[in-house]
Amino acid sequence: MEHTVAGCRAREILDRIGDKWSLQVIAVLGERTKRFTELKREIDGISQRMLTVTLRGLERDGIATRTVYPVVPPRVEYSLTPMGATLMDAASTLVVWAERHLEEIDAARTDYDARQNDVRDEDGRR
Repeated sequence: MEHTVAGCRAREILDRIGDKWSLQVIAVLGERTKRFTELKREIDGISQRMLTVTLRGLERDGIATRTVYPVVPPRVEYSLTPMGATLMDAASTLVVWAERHLEEIDAARTDYDARQNDVRDEDGRR
């Protein structure tokens, strides 16, 4: 990526959609409009706070939209914007890839960590 203003701005957006939770939120919202509790239930391991922060960031960037219905109690739904929907192919592909390769990645990490434990530092200590 070039070191230009546009390149730096693009990096900022890539940081947003490439963070720990955004791709998963995008993939789940790509299925259909969801309420907050549905999102929380479908995204394993995300805290309420992190889901809120992630949704706000996606909303700020125009990727997701939040709709509040004036009923008691208030009903809030989240969906992808038309621009956000254009991320579906990439987001779904990455999430599926990660899920399919979990065992291989875990094995590679275990092997790497074992090798690092066997490496001696400059003083000959382990």
